[in-house]
Amino acid sequence: MHSRTRTTLFAATGIAAALSLAAITPALAGTTSHTSAKSATAAASVQGDPRAVTTRVSDFYGSYIDSVWDLEDPTAAANAKALRKFYLSAAEQKKVAAFEAKEHADGILFAQNVPVKWKVEYTGSGAGHATSLVTLTWGDGSTAEVSKIKVQSDLQTRKITDLAPVN
Repeated sequence: MHSRTRTTLFAATGIAAALSLAAITPALAGTTSHTSAKSATAAASVQGDPRAVTTRVSDFYGSYIDSVWDLEDPTAAANAKALRKFYLSAAEQKKVAAFEAKEHADGILFAQNVPVKWKVEYTGSGAGHATSLVTLTWGDGSTAEVSKIKVQSDLQTRKITDLAPVN
C-alpha cells in the first residue's frame, strides 16, 4: 500500500472515530447535544470527597430527600432509615426520633413535606466539630419558601451529631 493511501485511510478512520465519539458522549453523560440553556445550567458538575464532613452532609441530604420524595418506591422508606443510621450518630438518631414523636414531622427536614431543592454550605469548625448550613427550598418561583438547618458533624467519625432548625 502506498504511503499516501495509508495516510488517507488513517485520516478517514480517525475522523469517523471522532464523529462517533462526539455523537455518543452526550448520551453517556445523560444529555443530548440539543440542550437548552436552562437544562445546561441544571446539569451542573457535582463532586465530593468522603473525607470532608460538608460533602457527607450534602450526600446525606441529597440521598435522604431523594428517598422521602419517592415514597411510592417500596424501598424508599427502608433506604431513608438506613441513611439515618449510617450518617447520624446514635445520640442524634434518638433525638430525631423524639422530635418526630412529639411534633409528628420529619426530624431531618423539620417539616411534614419534602423540599424541591437543597444546598449545603460549610460555616466553620472547632473543638473537633464542623458546622454546615443546609438551606431547603419548598416550591418554585416567587412563592417558594426557604428554611435552614444548622448541622454539626464530628470531624473524627464524620457522623452528624446535631441538627437544629435556624429561625
